[in-house]
Amino acid sequence: MSNTNYQICTNCVMDTSDTQIVFDEKGVCDHCNTYYTHTLPHWDTGEKGMKELQKVVEKIKKEGEGKDFDCIIGMSGGIDSSYLVYVAKEILGLRPLVFHVDAGWNSQIAVNNIERIVDHLKLDLYTEVIDWEEMKDLQLSYFKAGVPHIDTPQDHAFFATMYNFASKYKVKYILTGANFSTECIRNPIEWMYYQSDVIQLNDIHQKFGRKPLKKYPLTSILWHKLFLPYLRGIKVIKPLNYVPYIKTEAMQLLQDKFGWQPYPQKHFESRFTKFYESYWLPKKFGYDVRRVQYSSLIVTGQMKRDEALEKLKDSPFDPSMIQHDFEYIANKLGIPTEELQGYFDAPNKTYKDYKSQESIYKIGAKLFKMLGIEKAGKR
Repeated sequence: MSNTNYQICTNCVMDTSDTQIVFDEKGVCDHCNTYYTHTLPHWDTGEKGMKELQKVVEKIKKEGEGKDFDCIIGMSGGIDSSYLVYVAKEILGLRPLVFHVDAGWNSQIAVNNIERIVDHLKLDLYTEVIDWEEMKDLQLSYFKAGVPHIDTPQDHAFFATMYNFASKYKVKYILTGANFSTECIRNPIEWMYYQSDVIQLNDIHQKFGRKPLKKYPLTSILWHKLFLPYLRGIKVIKPLNYVPYIKTEAMQLLQDKFGWQPYPQKHFESRFTKFYESYWLPKKFGYDVRRVQYSSLIVTGQMKRDEALEKLKDSPFDPSMIQHDFEYIANKLGIPTEELQGYFDAPNKTYKDYKSQESIYKIGAKLFKMLGIEKAGKR
């Protein structure tokens, strides 16, 4: 990207590292304009939003009568899922089963955060451990493929495991920490392609993998967007879109009540994601996900643009620790650091270099927006 063509949004901090970004005559990007014209008018965390949420909550409670739990919540130990567990139990009065997927990369802080909140709220915790040899082989396949979205094996496993559990045990409600408050501006598709695209996952693994995926959980966009909700009646609820959710206030509450520990950056509860988002993406591809995270906070009034610009001057990773992190990732994956460096130095590829279901995602996104089901999305 040449400096002569460089442009940054005058409202947030998204820039031309997103090659598909579009600016209006005032220099405001399409991410911001989509938020103001499409997301914000349909987002209410006041009395109206709470009433809508309470209707759903009453259904969850009624259908959960006589059962050990009335819904499940996927918990990573990060801020969104941790605060959601608190809201569900203490504010909404639900009886969630806390569901955790261990893909082999949990930080100790994440483990501690999960245990503290679950213990304090007296909730049951169910942990599903992904087969490490298959996970390792799939992650190496993504490194070899040269694509930016190397975190897909983790994310796909998280989604698939929870959906499969809900389907098997006839759980009707899945609560997720996805929200507009901190995620209204999404990572562009070229940065992070759809994690649920099983066609692409299988294509990459077939080209570069060495072990068959016999235990690794799989899902697909049609399975969890159409079959499960409309034929099995399994609903995904996003409670944080209906209640006031200010990130700094939520973090302080969790620290005060549970001794919850914050992370340097969103998603850093996973050691792999920390390495991937802070080092691999910005250094190899030029994609700094802090721009997306800060821009979401800017448009929702939780961060000043000047503050975000100042933070972006700092390196997204700790230079004094990166060699240690590099060695840790390589050793965990069972390869020499020289091999990992080779993947870093190899030509960059994109999701378009492999088979995909992109056309289905595009059709679905348009349809769901027309029907009002999706109020924000990737592009």
